[in-house]
Amino acid sequence: MAATAAADAGRGGDEGAGRGDLGDDSNSSAESLDRLLPAVSNTRSPRKRTTSQCKSEPPLLRTSKRTIYTAGRPPWYNEHGTQSKEAFVIGLGGGSASGKTTVARMIIEALDVPWVVLLSMDSFYKVLTKAQQQQAASNDFNFDHPDAFDFDLIISTLKKLKQGKSVKIPIYDFTTHSRKKEWKTLYGANVIIFEGIMAFADKELLKLLDMKIFVDTDSDIRLVRRLRRDISERGREIEGVIKQYNKFVKPAFDQYIQPTMRLADIVVPRGSGNTVAIDLIVQHVHSQLEERELSVRAALASAHQCHPLPKTLSVLKNTPQVRGMHTIIRDKETSRDEFIFYSKRLMRLLIEHALSFLPFQSCTVQTPQGQDYEGRTYSGKQITGVSILRAGETMEPALRAVCKDVRIGTILIQTNRYTGEPELHYLRLPKDISEDHVILMDCTVSTGAAAMMAVRVLLDHDVPEDKIFLLSLLMAEMGVHSVAYAFPQVKIITTAVDKKVNDLFRIIPGIGNFGDRYFGTDAPPDWSDEEDILDT
Repeated sequence: MAATAAADAGRGGDEGAGRGDLGDDSNSSAESLDRLLPAVSNTRSPRKRTTSQCKSEPPLLRTSKRTIYTAGRPPWYNEHGTQSKEAFVIGLGGGSASGKTTVARMIIEALDVPWVVLLSMDSFYKVLTKAQQQQAASNDFNFDHPDAFDFDLIISTLKKLKQGKSVKIPIYDFTTHSRKKEWKTLYGANVIIFEGIMAFADKELLKLLDMKIFVDTDSDIRLVRRLRRDISERGREIEGVIKQYNKFVKPAFDQYIQPTMRLADIVVPRGSGNTVAIDLIVQHVHSQLEERELSVRAALASAHQCHPLPKTLSVLKNTPQVRGMHTIIRDKETSRDEFIFYSKRLMRLLIEHALSFLPFQSCTVQTPQGQDYEGRTYSGKQITGVSILRAGETMEPALRAVCKDVRIGTILIQTNRYTGEPELHYLRLPKDISEDHVILMDCTVSTGAAAMMAVRVLLDHDVPEDKIFLLSLLMAEMGVHSVAYAFPQVKIITTAVDKKVNDLFRIIPGIGNFGDRYFGTDAPPDWSDEEDILDT
């Protein structure tokens, strides 16, 4: 699952009738309608980002299957591990085909920041009964009425997104007028843009909107756009489109939509053609984002460091064998082959030690000799491993070696070299991870900033805190305290704890940059023990 930002959750356009074959006459009708629409200029002056990601190219990489965001999400929580401020929600209302989605995308483009989610109200149409489906097929069902939308689901979804949680968005099938079995997952919103014709029609929904924008477009232009869309994209006849417009769309606009214009903080005349209004909106959102900027690592460096080590910490017994392996991997003269070999041995011991903290229950089995044996069996549903890239993925083989059919997820967290803060760039987590015991893996933890971000991601995906096990070959006392203070139910398991972290956040005496020593790459001069440095 790619980290979701600037993503359209199942956008389908305002609901109409089902799809059909589009003939040549329909194509010519759609083309002739193009000439009736005013030209819109998309020329915009470049904007400077308020975040530390100052790249000229868009902060994402699109492939055929997913979108990977190359600009990271800075911390959305404080040193206590709790969300400091909710995501900023922009509500976009307006009539059908007024240009709401286009305005939303222009705002996203002008904001030029990562982790913006576009949520369409069209995903939340109610499932129709058979009788209602028959009405819809003959253009006799009113999709432009408030009762056509599932406001309870909309409100619960927006609340979770504002709280930083992962949410499942229904995918609406505009051909069958029903929800598909699969869902779309959205997560990681710093800014949420919610658009729909009834965006301001519910009092509880209005309370969730931090900024309300009404897109006011001339009714003739909206009609032409709807005709063009329904003819070219949905294969409908012009008579059916006009019938539905006159019977449902226009009356609904006059009765339910236009009166909500008075609730808007900003009215955007001419829709996407009004670049001045969009620039003002973007300036306000930037100011809101600046107020949400946090400095977590600096707070961690000065907090909770005088306390005794927490009871949730378990350190592998320092036997002569363990001490000997640490001697080898800490030695700067150790070859890469030996470093990898003895690191893997330590990882295997660490994983085996961690598994002893999983819940077990009594069971009885029968031996080949026909005798009963009173044993123990794992009492949870499933074990999932999640590695913090890149060093954490080196622990995956050890986990697979002792946990048959274990599921693996990955989280990419990098340090921004200008702000010093960890940033979330990518995550792929197995489905239904909330029911699993999760083994979170990273090879070294210094301040705990990256580990805290990874734990926060798991909590946002509804993994219970007491089902998270943080495993690391080497930790600094600062990192142990930071994680334990923010998440007191997370079990912390390591092979050794060093006392100090220097001004560059390197563990002292430490082990060096684990990823570079393991993979044979060169570390930058200002590397930290915790995660790779992102050169922006």
